This record gives sequence, C-alpha cells and structure tokens, in this order.
Amino acid sequence: MPQFETHRPVPHTPDQMFDLVSDVERYPEFLPLCEALVIKSRKERDGKILLIADMTVGYKAIRETFTTQVLLNRAERVIDVKYIDGPFRYLDNRWRFVEAEGGGCVVDFFIDYEFKSRILGALMGSMFDRAFRMFTEAFEKRAATIYRL
Repeated sequence: MPQFETHRPVPHTPDQMFDLVSDVERYPEFLPLCEALVIKSRKERDGKILLIADMTVGYKAIRETFTTQVLLNRAERVIDVKYIDGPFRYLDNRWRFVEAEGGGCVVDFFIDYEFKSRILGALMGSMFDRAFRMFTEAFEKRAATIYRL
C-alpha cells in the first residue's frame, strides 16, 4: 500500500495552482511517465466539474492505462481523484491549495494506491514511487514557466 504525501510552499496563488493542476489534458507535456490523457466525459454542476479521464503511463516497455474520476472543486480549491478501472486495486489522490501567509500558497498532495498484480507492482512500484515524488516538482516547474516566476 504505497502512500505519498507532501506540503510544498510555492510563490503562486492558490487559484493559479488549481488552474494548472486541473488542466489535466496538458499532463503529457510535462508530467513524468504520463504518455497520454484523454477526457472521456465532462459534467458541471453546482460550480464543480466532474471529469472521467483515461491516463496512459509508461516506463520502458511497460504501458498501462487507467480510468479515474476527477472532481474539480474551485470554491474549496480541492481536486479529488478516484480510481475507476485499470491496473490498480485502488488509487486515491487529493490536491489542496491553501493560501499562505505573506503570499503564494501551500500545495498539499496526497496519493495512496496499490496494484492489483504483485508482478506489476514489483515491476512498476518503485518507479511509480519515484514518479509520484517528482509530480509536485513537475507542477512547480510548469507553474514557473507559465506564470514566469
């Protein structure tokens, strides 16, 4: 049951970081291991957006696609990702963007997952752990490029 959590201060506003992370279709441009991301459906209600998305990740000769439900809650500056289908037994992911004293924000990132297959877990597990640890850095670099800081 690998799990990773981090709280990182960044010089960007919570809204800027929310916009950046919620732009899931751009993930293949900068996110480690992400080779493709396709939005299968998009629904909006009560100020929230619900996406169903397929993400393809790869490392060397291994490729896996999984489907998630992504709830974008701008009012609370929270993005919740729930697993639907693919190589995992489960996957829970949450982003939260909290205004920091003196400007900027703190990006809270949490992920908890387990592969269905022990073999796949052995092959990809340590690589996924490293990739998830690099996710927040990838988003920080992307924010610096987009917001010019």
